[in-house]
Order: sequence, then C-alpha cells, then structure tokens
Amino acid sequence: MADFTLDKITDLPVDLFIGGAAVPASDGGRFDVLDPATGEVLTTVANGTVDDATKAVDAAEAAAADWAATAPRERAEVLRRAFELMTSRADELAHLMSLENGKALVDARGEVAYAAEFFRWYAEEAVRAEGSIMTAPSGANRIMVVRQPVGIAVLVTPWNFPAAMATRKIGPALAAGSTVVLKPASDTPLTALLMAKILDDAGVPAGVVNVLPARRSGEVVSVMLHDPRVRKLSFTGSTEVGRILLKEAADQVVNCSMELGGNAPFLVFDDADLDAAIEGAMIAKMRNGGEACTAANRFFVQAGVAEEFSRRLADRMAAMRVGPGTDEDTQVGPLVNEDTVGKVDDLVRGAVDAGSRVVTGGSRPDRAGFYFEPTVLADVPATAAILREEIFGPVAPIVTFTDEAEAIRLANDTEFGLVSYVYTRDLARGLRVSEAMESGMVGLNRGLVSDPAAPFGGTKQSGLGREGGHEGMLDYLESQYIAVTW
Repeated sequence: MADFTLDKITDLPVDLFIGGAAVPASDGGRFDVLDPATGEVLTTVANGTVDDATKAVDAAEAAAADWAATAPRERAEVLRRAFELMTSRADELAHLMSLENGKALVDARGEVAYAAEFFRWYAEEAVRAEGSIMTAPSGANRIMVVRQPVGIAVLVTPWNFPAAMATRKIGPALAAGSTVVLKPASDTPLTALLMAKILDDAGVPAGVVNVLPARRSGEVVSVMLHDPRVRKLSFTGSTEVGRILLKEAADQVVNCSMELGGNAPFLVFDDADLDAAIEGAMIAKMRNGGEACTAANRFFVQAGVAEEFSRRLADRMAAMRVGPGTDEDTQVGPLVNEDTVGKVDDLVRGAVDAGSRVVTGGSRPDRAGFYFEPTVLADVPATAAILREEIFGPVAPIVTFTDEAEAIRLANDTEFGLVSYVYTRDLARGLRVSEAMESGMVGLNRGLVSDPAAPFGGTKQSGLGREGGHEGMLDYLESQYIAVTW
C-alpha cells in the first residue's frame, strides 16, 4: 500500500462513536491528529466533552440488559467475525497505525495480528464463564456460584499500542456480557475509531461499544467514574495517572484493573547463549521502537560477557534503519510526540553527565519529526535517572554485575514489577532467578512474553489485575453466590 494516505480508508470515522453512530462533539469542538514523522496535521477528530461522556454511558446503559442476556455463543460469533474483519483489513490498519503513531510497519503489522487474536481468543472464552456448585460443609444447603457481567466498563487506552490495548479490553468485556465506553489516547484516536467501525460491521449491537476521543481526558474520564451506572475501569498507562484514577474510582467504589508502568530488567549471565540473548534483547528493547511498557529498560550483564554483549548489541542497533514508519524499509520509526522524544533526550544526557559511555547513538538526528537514534550506553552508574524511569524510547543502558545475588538485588530495586527477562543456559538458575523476580511476568530465555492466552499484568506499582488468558475475562465478571436447599 504505497504512499498510504487517510483518504484510502473510505469508512474511517473522525467523529465520536456513540450508540452505533458517528456523531460530532456536543460543542462542535475538534482536535488535530499529527504525523510523528513530520509533525504535520493528518486530520482533525471530534473532541468529546463531559456531556458526550454522559451520552456514551447512556448508550452503554441502554444496550446493557440485552447484551448481558445475549447467548454466550452469539457473543462469541460476533467476536469471531470481528477477528476475521480485522484480519482482512490488516494492511489498512497497519498503515493507519504507522501514520498516526509513527511505529515501523513491521511492528504495526505484528500489532494487528496480536490485536486480532484477542477477539479470537475471547470468542472462544465467551462460552466458558463457568460457575461452581458444592455442598456446604454443614450439609444444610448447596453453595452455588454463578458469574454475572460486571456492568458498564470504561476503558482507557494508551497511544503505543492503539489496536492491541483496545482489543485486549473490548474482547473480554464483550465476551463477559458487559458494555463499554472506550477513551483512546488523543495522540492515536484514528485506530480506535476504525476498530469501532469494524465491530459495528461484525454485528456488535448499537451502544455495546462506544468510542470517545477527547483532549480533555481527565474531565471526561472523571465524569464517567462518578456516574453510578459505571461499575468497571480498565486503564493502561503511566503509574502516575493510574494513581489519580484509583483515587477517583474510590468515590464510587468502581472495580479497577490497572496495567501501569514498567522498568523491566534484562539479566544476562556469563553462561547465557549470547546469540539468543542478543536476539532477545533486540525484541525486548526495540519492539515498537522501545515504546512499550514491557520494553527492557535496564540491562544487567555479568562481568565476563558485558563487553562482548555491549559491542554486539550496539552493532545491531546501529545498523537499524531509522525513518518514517510508513516506509517499508524502516526498522525504527519516530517517537510519538515532541514531549516523548524530549524526555528520552534528557534521560540520555543525564546518564552521560553521570559518567555513562555512549557506545552508539546518543542524540536526536538532524531531521524533521520526533526521532531519536538507537542508543546503547555502557558503564551506567546505579544513581542515573535512566535506571529509575521508563525510557519509552530506543535506548539500552547497560550495568555490569558480578554474581547472582547482586543481579537479583539490582533487578528488584524498583517500584515497578511488570516483566523481567533472564538469560542463562543453567535451567535451575533460570527458574530460581525467575521466581526471585518481583514481577508479574518473566521471559526466561525469551524476549517476548505477550500472548492473548496468557495472563498479562504486574506487581508492586505496575498494576492490579490481569489481561489476557482466562483471567482476563474474569475481570469483567462478578461472582454471585446463591445459597439454595433442595
């Protein structure tokens, strides 16, 4: 799809999607969507208001009873059709994401395939909301447990995976029989709006899925969280914003799932297969240009292989082709906006000032757009801010360690606990260190952990709850206990 432009998608909504229809914002407001490769305006999108947020909840409420009563098999068939439609429009979706997000087409195509799998997986899970029955220990009655839809769910998604983060929430919510209002990131609303059209074409009834783009994110999410009809919040984003939303949700005691920030350690022991470790590092670090909560953020390499690992990783990263995401030969696209590339630049400069050595990269290239060079830093001091914050860019800081105990201590020295990566040929050590990681997920000799069939989520300040797997649907169901005698 050479020279892709938005006009090649004839059915792309650029208004709010409420009650099964594209509608303008109640005040007529719109906001710009930028191309990160150039900084230029792609198009404008309706800017939802607090009144629009209430209308979206109204639509979700109007559809809730019928959708909850819809047979699980019928809900499953709708999700299956959504999977098939996404798959048939994969190239279109990939180009759209590259255009509004900046990610390289190879990453965008991977995301479309991953995102569609959530619809297929939850099409299969929709018929498996099992309950239980047992005799009370006293013998006086039966304990029957059934699963009920949690109710109207507000879904807040980030810009880095605009398709996958939407399907990872919409899929289980619809499978469970809940209706939703999706608030997509304002940097990447177009993918979410096209997803709404695809779901509509798949047969999702009007009002079951509503999409509310808005620049005034805090206001529109707050008004929904304070609406007593809303019973669920699922948020993916920064820990800082997650804390704010948890406080807001407490006012109405809203059920919360939180997939928050990460600071993933990547441990390489002396006995690791270095070929496999380098390949895993390239995936864990450079997938989506480093703009992922699962991205390897801190590399801890044992002293015996630290120099070779640093050199080989730098060679691989230096060879990556940087350019607009929509170019077929691009391997690293621009970051999403000026604030993001500015933060990455500040973190790298701070690390260098603190004594880190630049092995490759280290700066913004002299070109239009929000680019940063693939960068490897060695000899990074433990006090550097780059080891404390999510980088969200193509930068790999490397720290040397001496023994297993030190590696575990360094890896766990963070408030975050989303994912960890461990490379070693010693299976006993690998499992021992994996269990010692204070994180919800571990990639053992693997640079990729995300899978729709697996429970995705973190510990500590990386979140609450799990997405994906069977557990992902349980987050949209309430257990109801019925005491019965017969």
